[in-house]
Amino acid sequence: MTASSIFWNVMFYIGVALVVLIAVFPFYYAVLSSFETGTDLFRVNYLPQSWDFSNYETVLGRASFLRSVLNSVFVATVTVLAALLLAVTASYALARVRFRGRGLLLLTILAVSMFPQIAVLSGLYELINWLGLYNTPWALIISYTIFTLPFTVWVLTTFMRDLPVEIEEAAIVDGASPWVIITKVFLPLLWPAMVTTGLLAFIGAWNEFLFALTFTIDETQRTVPVAIANFSGASVQEIPWGPIMAASVVVTVPLIILVLVFQRKIVAGLTAGGVKG
Repeated sequence: MTASSIFWNVMFYIGVALVVLIAVFPFYYAVLSSFETGTDLFRVNYLPQSWDFSNYETVLGRASFLRSVLNSVFVATVTVLAALLLAVTASYALARVRFRGRGLLLLTILAVSMFPQIAVLSGLYELINWLGLYNTPWALIISYTIFTLPFTVWVLTTFMRDLPVEIEEAAIVDGASPWVIITKVFLPLLWPAMVTTGLLAFIGAWNEFLFALTFTIDETQRTVPVAIANFSGASVQEIPWGPIMAASVVVTVPLIILVLVFQRKIVAGLTAGGVKG
C-alpha cells in the first residue's frame, strides 16, 4: 500500500469513529445520567460513578407510565399494519398498472410528505373532532398513517418495479386475481422493503410528540413522549432529570434492539432500486 492510500484509510476510519461518537454519545450520556441522583446529575462525568437504580424504580413504579408504554405499542403497531396494507396495494397499482397520470400521482404522494406537521394540524384537528375520535388512540393512528403512507408507498413502489414481470405474467396465466398476486406472489418478495418501511413507521409513531399532545388530553390515553414530557418533580420549579433520563432509556432500548435484529433487511430495503442490472 502506498503512503497516500494508508493516509486516506486512516482518515476514513477517523471519520467513521467521529460519526459513531456523535451518534452514540447522547444516548451513552443519558444512560449515565439515569443512574445518578441529586447533585450528581449536574456534575459532568464521562464514566459511571455509581449504579443507583432508584430512577428506574420510580419510572417503572408509575402505573401511568406503563399505561403510556402500552398505548405507544398499540398505536405504533396498528399504524404500521394499516400503512403497510395500504402501501402494498397502492404500490402494486403504481408499479404494475398503466394509467394516465401515474407519474404525477407518485410525485404528488412524495410531495405530501414534505409538509410539516404544524401546517396541517388545525385541519386534522377539525377532522378528528368531526369523526368523534378526539382523545382516543384512533386519532393518533389515523394521523400517523397519513404521514407514514407517502414514504412507505414510495419505497414499496420502487422495490416492486424491480420485481420480474415474468412472475406476474405466470400468475395471471394460472388465473390468479390481483389480490392473490399481491399476497401470494409479491408479498414474500417484498419483505426487505416492508421490514424497512415498517420499522421506520414504527419508530416515527413511537417518537411522535405534536399529534400525541394535541389529540389526547387524558393521562390514560397519552403515549410515551407526552408522558415523559409531563414528568413532574417535588415542586413546580424542579425538573426530574433522573427519571426523565431513565424513562428515555427504557423506551429507546427496544428500538435499538429492533434495528440491530433487522439491520440487514433494513439495508436491503433502503438500497432497493438503487442498482440496475
